[in-house]
Amino acid sequence: MPRPLFATIHLDSMQHNLAQARSCAPLAKIWAVVKADAYGHGLERALRGFASADGLALVELESAIRLRQLGWTKPILLLEGFFEAADVPMLAEHDIATAVHSIEQVKLLEYTQLYRPIDVYLKMNTGMNRLGFRPDDYAAAHKRLSAIRDVRSITHMTHFANADELEHPRLTIAEQVRRFRAGAGELAGERSLSNSGGVLHQAELADQLSNDWVRPGIMLYGGTPGGRSAHDFGLRPTMTLRSEIIGIQHIGPGDTVGYGSRFEAEGPMTIGVVACGYADGYPRSAPHGTPVIVDGVRTTLVGRVSMDMMTVDLTPVPNARIGSKVTLWGDGLPIDDVAQAAGTIGYELMCALAPRVRVTEGRLGSDG
Repeated sequence: MPRPLFATIHLDSMQHNLAQARSCAPLAKIWAVVKADAYGHGLERALRGFASADGLALVELESAIRLRQLGWTKPILLLEGFFEAADVPMLAEHDIATAVHSIEQVKLLEYTQLYRPIDVYLKMNTGMNRLGFRPDDYAAAHKRLSAIRDVRSITHMTHFANADELEHPRLTIAEQVRRFRAGAGELAGERSLSNSGGVLHQAELADQLSNDWVRPGIMLYGGTPGGRSAHDFGLRPTMTLRSEIIGIQHIGPGDTVGYGSRFEAEGPMTIGVVACGYADGYPRSAPHGTPVIVDGVRTTLVGRVSMDMMTVDLTPVPNARIGSKVTLWGDGLPIDDVAQAAGTIGYELMCALAPRVRVTEGRLGSDG
């Protein structure tokens, strides 16, 4: 029998969250972001969960081609663009749009002859300082792209650094929008500004944001980039990680638990051993107190997470036994709560899910 550890993907929640994104930005078309194997959910499932999206966006060319092979006929966008000359003909062959964020990419497009034109998303660096042309250089890059015969259309794009905190003391959305408008000016073409944070705050930013395309990512998977909870925005978890109790220990005052003996009991305790560890994708950094649900009761992690197992406090669950059901995140336990306790973000937990974890499908609220 396989280990009693599995992740359930809730396609109904994916569909619901996409609908929530559309309700936040009803005038915009939606790029559903499916990079990193759809945040660990699987491209094939993303294809079904986000079937009503206007396009799918990701960073891996091979995965973009795979989407075409799986039957996706609507637009696809490479958010980081292409990396070498050999990639460019593949964009035309599979009708894949690409970001352009550097003069080197512009030059490759100038020197490559394609059998049909491609669509380009020209990226402006408005303060994120990762990729893109600075506002003062943007118009010149746009002019060069516009002169390339095989560029079919140019959409203007930027990325918000602090969309989860509207009044960030160092860089606000308003300032990034101001820089974007200064750089793009009256240039023709559609606009794409908002990531998940921008979409979730679209109503509050309606006087500032004018999106033809939005690019929600983490919100589609039931998480948020920070600030308010996913529940506050009407979002539902799309991945539930479940396991079982495989061992029980009764300990007394002064007894310790796990590697390094980092946890010491102050009194009598019942400790449950769960079949899940950092080799499964659960964060080793998760400290004592990280929330866990056992048989519907919220309790906490104790001791250090090991490669294949973790230990939890069963004292609040007196009827727990070998085989008791454990929820590590998802249905009933927001992934952001676990991530915050572990000093990370929900994105990382989803993407870190290990290949050895069995993946099933089931509706939210079911047992998978």
